[in-house]
Amino acid sequence: MLLAEGAEAVSKFHTFDIFMILFTILILIGVVRLITQPVKNLFAIGFGVVSLLVFLYSDYAMVLGWIG
Repeated sequence: MLLAEGAEAVSKFHTFDIFMILFTILILIGVVRLITQPVKNLFAIGFGVVSLLVFLYSDYAMVLGWIG
């Protein structure tokens, strides 16, 4: 009985979660820099925005997993 209770108390936080958040911040910085350039590369902006949305959604799901 005590072993089963201990298994439930294990943290759902993983080391890879830190890298996910850092990559999201890095993509956000890249998208902001692309948008502020005088000559705009629309393909790069679009690709960056789609990547940012995917990473933001995965971060959202990751945080929901932490909460329970």
